[in-house]
Amino acid sequence: MAGFIRQINALRESVGASERISALEREMDQLYESGVSAMADISNCDESFNKKSKSPMYTRTFLEVFGSEPKDCESVMQGVGKLHQTARSYGIDAAPTPHSCYTMSPALNKASSIEALKEGYLSYHNQESWEEEELIKTGTGPLADDYKGRGLSTPPVTGKSALTYFMDNISEIWKSDTNKIKEHILLVHNTATNEESIDYAMAIAENLYWAICPLSNMFIHRSLPPLELMRRKGCTITLGTDSLSSNKVLSIVEEIKLLHGYFPAIPLNEILQWATLNGAKFLGKDNNLGTLSVGKKPGVVLIEGIDWETMQLNNNSRSRRLV
Repeated sequence: MAGFIRQINALRESVGASERISALEREMDQLYESGVSAMADISNCDESFNKKSKSPMYTRTFLEVFGSEPKDCESVMQGVGKLHQTARSYGIDAAPTPHSCYTMSPALNKASSIEALKEGYLSYHNQESWEEEELIKTGTGPLADDYKGRGLSTPPVTGKSALTYFMDNISEIWKSDTNKIKEHILLVHNTATNEESIDYAMAIAENLYWAICPLSNMFIHRSLPPLELMRRKGCTITLGTDSLSSNKVLSIVEEIKLLHGYFPAIPLNEILQWATLNGAKFLGKDNNLGTLSVGKKPGVVLIEGIDWETMQLNNNSRSRRLV
C-alpha cells in the first residue's frame, strides 16, 4: 500500500486537465454502454461534474477528503465545503466523505463523517491492506514508516482493528433515534477484514454495505476479501471497480470473471445481485433500479458468453446495454 501511494503521488499531475476530462468522459460513456445505470464515485475535484450532470447514468459523488495533520482540519473542511457547493450547482448528488483511517487525523475523520451522514450516505476505504491494520493496531509497519518518513502524523494506536477505530469515531459524533446508525455506509475494499470487525460494525450500523473491487485488490495487494466469511456473516456485498489508478479496465463483467477464478462456488446469480440490486439499495435507488420489476426502469443488459453448464462467465464474456 505504501508503495502504491508513492506512485500515485508521483503520477497525479502527469497529464493536463483536458486530457483527464477527456479520459473520464470516455470511460463514463463506456460504463453506460456496458450496462451501468448507477454509480457511486469518488471525486477530489470538480472535473467530473459537468459530465455527470449530463450523463444518463445516475451518480452519487463522494467528495473524499485527506489530511493527516489536526491543524489542517478546518481548512480542509472549508475547501470541501466549497466543492460541495459547486457540485450542487451542477445538480448532482454529492457530499463530503472521509477517505480512510490512515490518511486522516481523528478530527478530520469525524468532521467529514458528520457531513456525509447528514446527507445520508457515507463511503469509506476500509481495511484495504494488512499495513493499515498494523498501523492502527500497533503503530508499526510499512505504512507507518512511510508516513513518519514524510514527517506526517499517524492515527492513534488502538490495539484494535481499523474498522473498530472508524466505527468508534462515528459512534461518538452521530447519535441515532434508534440503537443503530441508520444512514447508508459503504465500506470499500475490506481486503483485510475479519469476523470480529464485521460483528462490531454490524452491531453499530443498520445499513452497512461492503463494496469489493477484486481487480484493484489483486493489482495492489495480490489478495482478495474473505468473501466466504462475509457471506456467512450476512454482509450486504456490492461490486465495484475502484479507479483506473489501480485497474486496467472499468468493467463489472471483468470483475465477475476474476471472482469466478478464485471463488468458483459462489453462484453467478448471487454475484449478479451484488452488481445490481445491492448497489441500487445502497444508493437509495432500488425503487427504480436493480431488478426487472413492474414500475422500474433499470435498463436491460445482455451478457454474452455464459457457460450454461457451469453458470459462469468465460474469457469471451462481454456486456452491452440493450435498453
